[in-house]
Amino acid sequence: MKVVNLKVKNTQIPVIFESSKALPVVSLKLVFKVAGSYEDGKLAGLANLSARLLNEGTLKKGSNAFAKELEMRAISLHAQTGFETLNIDLSCLKEHFEFAYLKLSELLKDPNFSEYILDKLKKLVIGEILSNESDFDYVARSALNELLYPNTSFARGSIGTKESVSKITLKEIKDFISSHLDLANLMVVFGGDVDLNELKLEQILSGLSDGKARELKKLQTSQKMSQKFIIKPSQQAYIYFGAPFEVGIDERFKAKVASFILGESGFGARLMEEIRVKRGLAYSAYARSGFMLSYSQISGYLQTKNESKDEAISVVKDEFDKFVKKGVTARELAQAKRFLLGSQPLRQETLFNRLNIAQGEVYNGFKIGSFKDELDKISKLKLSELNEFIASHDEITKLSFAVLYNEI
Repeated sequence: MKVVNLKVKNTQIPVIFESSKALPVVSLKLVFKVAGSYEDGKLAGLANLSARLLNEGTLKKGSNAFAKELEMRAISLHAQTGFETLNIDLSCLKEHFEFAYLKLSELLKDPNFSEYILDKLKKLVIGEILSNESDFDYVARSALNELLYPNTSFARGSIGTKESVSKITLKEIKDFISSHLDLANLMVVFGGDVDLNELKLEQILSGLSDGKARELKKLQTSQKMSQKFIIKPSQQAYIYFGAPFEVGIDERFKAKVASFILGESGFGARLMEEIRVKRGLAYSAYARSGFMLSYSQISGYLQTKNESKDEAISVVKDEFDKFVKKGVTARELAQAKRFLLGSQPLRQETLFNRLNIAQGEVYNGFKIGSFKDELDKISKLKLSELNEFIASHDEITKLSFAVLYNEI
């Protein structure tokens, strides 16, 4: 595994690369930074709709003909957005790689910018939005995001609203794609049964502009301890909760251990023990930390009986408070180390897992191999150090709750 810089036009593109002869397959991923729903602005759903249009083939060949050419050779070419990035993933058999990247080049130069395709996509997306209105998990989770990140793209959701999607024009999608699929904000992940010299970036990316590096400003997670209750004809109460968790890069390994003990380790976790095992309030309950370049939080979820929602909320609050005040035990730390040190290396067994890990490292500003350094730090972590860390992060007790339930 290595990172090299390849020049395209006047821009150096970082490329994460590993060659593996284990299978005759190739994987290529274009990662455009600061190009996800973070960039939607007031047009919620713009990045998502733009990525979907990139899955509709070229204007010259059309959606069906372009897709048929890929299917005949079992080539997967797919664009999707996250909150921070827009990714284009290409995977295929080694024998079809040259054809595949020519198709990718065609797509980038001639997206299917047609009113017919846009109208079709709008109808599909609005249908999904309407379907989401009856998905109680989605409704409660979205309500929590609105509490934690009010008046932001994160609060509005990547898919958008019926109103925002219906207003998006073809020109706005063209402008988004041309301004966000650029070289200055691109990183490439490449691997498989190939050599690095087989990656002809100039051929693939010649149609993209140089662009300028975009800034990703961090969102502040609310500490207002807000609550929102949504009444729906539900058989269960859906409880989503979250709080800030501001952790420096050098201490993320401590946060991983702490959140594992609090809410990520299944039946061994504090929340599961108190909520399910001792009280029988829910089938499962979890809390996990989330550290992105654009936000930093701890969040969780559980379902319980409608009449038990208040008790469940109280238990969650109490467990977070006790966690900060009393920390963890030596036994809990030993169990967490045993699992994290034993299971995490398994993630590196396949080439594609290794590429994903390396992508995360480079994207977040770490060096390749920092994954292993983190495991070494976890192995040496002392109980006193962990408890001191937990005690210093009482912001995780500033919990907000979004609760969907049915009135009794």
